Amino acid sequence: MSTTTLRRAGAREWGGLAVLSMPTVLLGLDVTVLYLALPSLAADLRPSGTEELWIMDAYGFLIAGFLITMGTLGDRIGRRRLLMIGAAAFGIVSVPAAWSTSAEMLVAARAALGIAGATLMPSTLALIGNMFRDERQRSLAIGVWATSFALGMALGPVVGGALLNHFWWGSVFLLAVPVAVVLLVAAPLLIPEYRAPHSGRFDLLSAVLSLVAILPVIYAVKRFAKDGPDVATIGGAVIGVVFAVVFVKRQGRLASPLLDVRLFTDRTFSAALSVLLIGLVGVGGAMLLITQQLQFVEELSPVEAGLWMGPPALMMFLAAIGAPLVARRVPPGIVVAGTLTLSTVGYVLLSRVDASGGVAQMVIGFGLVYLGLGAIAALGTDLVVAAAPPEKAGSASAMSETVQELGLALGVAILGSLATAVYRRRVDGEIPAGTPSDVAETAGDSLAGAASSARRLPEGWFETAKEAATSGLNTAMLVAAVCTLLLAFLSAVVLRHVGVIGGEEPREDGGAGKADPAELRGEFHYRQ
Repeated sequence: MSTTTLRRAGAREWGGLAVLSMPTVLLGLDVTVLYLALPSLAADLRPSGTEELWIMDAYGFLIAGFLITMGTLGDRIGRRRLLMIGAAAFGIVSVPAAWSTSAEMLVAARAALGIAGATLMPSTLALIGNMFRDERQRSLAIGVWATSFALGMALGPVVGGALLNHFWWGSVFLLAVPVAVVLLVAAPLLIPEYRAPHSGRFDLLSAVLSLVAILPVIYAVKRFAKDGPDVATIGGAVIGVVFAVVFVKRQGRLASPLLDVRLFTDRTFSAALSVLLIGLVGVGGAMLLITQQLQFVEELSPVEAGLWMGPPALMMFLAAIGAPLVARRVPPGIVVAGTLTLSTVGYVLLSRVDASGGVAQMVIGFGLVYLGLGAIAALGTDLVVAAAPPEKAGSASAMSETVQELGLALGVAILGSLATAVYRRRVDGEIPAGTPSDVAETAGDSLAGAASSARRLPEGWFETAKEAATSGLNTAMLVAAVCTLLLAFLSAVVLRHVGVIGGEEPREDGGAGKADPAELRGEFHYRQ
């Protein structure tokens, strides 16, 4: 088959990519904005340490739980339609999130935002896979898509810091409203509809099983962080694993499964997902702990902390756009392994930060961490999408986003809980006698609690809390460094069979050579 039959992307597709990048920017912005809003939020709503973690990662866990369902639903009802439904829902739910009056209400709103967000990411990524059929164009488009997330993360601290300087913490959620309005207007004009042919009926039981498999495991992780390996923790983990097995077996029997488990037989697909999952765990924990360190320990204002968080996010921006270009000359496995090695150096720098004057070291270390994130987000996602046929693009995209969101949320839960455990052990018994019991309990629970109660604590004790929190950061980042170094080695091994992107052109006689996956799957047709 000649390459002349391939439909290369034109002005309309690139314009559509700009529209598809908007919700991605929004979701990236939402991550860093919320971290900056945490001190104001904690002072107003006074959440416990466990509630703080739920506020931060209820969104990510619910996204992870619903992504598979929403990705497959988009294949059936139309990916553009699902994208628009999700954008409208995200904008609407952002309003009660902004005016939450309790920690419980904000957790519920964040969970609802997670369900709405689950409709956005697989739809955008699957549509990119459909619109950009040429391998090099698709790789660059996915790099731009991943870069949009980095752009949102870079803008979040600056925009969020400015908002927090003039308005209440809930104002950061209202940024979603104008973005949703613009997307709803522009999407029908620039983005084609796609519905998978012969997709079959939607299996509601599989959707329920996927949730019952994921959510008990989430509960087990949370409870383990707080209470250790008790009966409820072990029970939750066992229930999740059992239903995961039932879910996978059911998918293997269905003619139109919610998740085509045959995709996992592709080595590239499975390896790329593994790299994304493990790599994002360290990043999720680092994002939480570094933003807390800047505001609570270094005592920077939201605007100052936001400006310092900008350079690391720009490093991710450069890596996400540059990695696909480098991978045209260097095998992706080597690119990923190299950038993860640099991330390891970043984690080591973060593990050596002290409780005073460590801002520059944190920014440099976090910048190196984000360098690896940009590379694995762009290249890992591209490898996952390229491994799936177009009618399974929604399902494949959902898996890519599921492991990334789950990785970020697990990072917050695992590394955040590890840092909190170190903090609690360091301050245990250090609060002077005579401190009011409610103040002692709040300050001993978390650094945010100590900050909110600083005026009622004995003079000088807050410095002890800062030292304890810094020890927690150091320990968590050292663990992340070891795991990331191992991941760099594994990436070079498990992705060694993947050649450079677009390195060989398909031959017209159909002979030996690397065939373009997009070409083999046929040309994409617009459906308005």
